[in-house]
Amino acid sequence: MSDGALAISLFSELLVADQLLRARLTKVLPNKMEISHFSVLNQLARGGEKSPAQLARAFHVTRGAMTNTLSKLEISGYVHIRPDWDDARRKMVSISPAGRAARDAALAAITPLIDEVMGDLGEDKVRAALPVLRELRGRLEG
Repeated sequence: MSDGALAISLFSELLVADQLLRARLTKVLPNKMEISHFSVLNQLARGGEKSPAQLARAFHVTRGAMTNTLSKLEISGYVHIRPDWDDARRKMVSISPAGRAARDAALAAITPLIDEVMGDLGEDKVRAALPVLRELRGRLEG
């Protein structure tokens, strides 16, 4: 297999795996939660309060896309958005108790899927794949 064909095979596998994983996650997430909503709630639950710009950078999306996601989360009562006390032009986002409960419910819903995939692949294969995937992500991030 040529280098070009090898690269195309790698990217094709990654894209199809991403599509299949997103489809399976979407089916099990509770209350019509979207993957982007879970991802933001998970980030806030683990990392604390962030600005919309920080979240947009973390997820490699536009500020407009993040604003849309945050608006939906705020309407659902899952996040609190407040002015930044140090810079009134900015806002800060934190997870609400309802958001933490929704994130926990989503995590409980996706854990069996994650456990199934991990069991099928095996820990050794996952450990071997992670460094390559991390390096690929790093190169794509710039």
